[in-house]
Amino acid sequence: MHVLKDIQINGATKISSGKVREIFAVDGERLLMVTSDRISAFDVVLPDPIPDKGAVLNQISQFWFDKSAGIVANHVLSTDVNEYPEPFRGDVRLAGRSMLVKRARPLSVECIVRGYLAGSGWKEYRQGGTICGIVLPAGLRESERLPEPIFTPSTKAALGNHDENIPFEKACELVGGQLMERVRHLAIAIYTMAAEHALSRGLILADTKFEFGISEGELIVIDEMLTPDSSRFFALDGYAPGRPQPSFDKQFVRNYLEGLAWDKTPPGPRLPADIIAKTRAKYLEAYERITGQRLKPS
Repeated sequence: MHVLKDIQINGATKISSGKVREIFAVDGERLLMVTSDRISAFDVVLPDPIPDKGAVLNQISQFWFDKSAGIVANHVLSTDVNEYPEPFRGDVRLAGRSMLVKRARPLSVECIVRGYLAGSGWKEYRQGGTICGIVLPAGLRESERLPEPIFTPSTKAALGNHDENIPFEKACELVGGQLMERVRHLAIAIYTMAAEHALSRGLILADTKFEFGISEGELIVIDEMLTPDSSRFFALDGYAPGRPQPSFDKQFVRNYLEGLAWDKTPPGPRLPADIIAKTRAKYLEAYERITGQRLKPS
């Protein structure tokens, strides 16, 4: 078991530190992305990390980047620390939880594909029978499978704010119609492939969020892919529409925090050891279910 909450690398420039990932400059063409074990809830980074969470997220992304390469190119150049340039080469702290990637210009919208009615999609559907302007059949239940996967873009909110679902036409205004048509096609194709694989592993891929960017004039998929942090996975065993489903992510953390007298503003409360252990176990289970392998030590 290994924990990485924050990382500094002598001689390297950190250009971004998000809720989970640290991004370092390599040169004009490349970046190094490091996935920490930090965990956030309600848009607040909590003081206690989840051991091995970063390795799980990084290696699940690597699995899906490899599996989807025939659909769309991605930003990964290497995940082998011995192939990294200095000052990153051979740094054991980076093993299993980092990627050397192409620089890209991210698109200004989040690219969400939904195959099941859950989360904010369920909330919006209950209000008017639509999601992002897409009219859905009446009478659908929470967590029910949709007739076909739908592409529902959203804005990219500033840190501490929530993304907002927007109609596809609005996304076209922000990014460009022809480009968004291609993004929609690719996102649904990746989702369809991943959902079929997930079912073969006893999982339902309810919805997921992709990040796309432009690198050297090419549309590629970037950031993370189909992880428990960017996707909603249900267990096929016990799945029953008409109610919320247990998911493979931070549910133990959220449930614990909801029972506290906390106003969901920083600083976040400390997590008990059993909540940390249960959350770590759920992330590890997601990795093993998706990939069919045990997690490589980080």
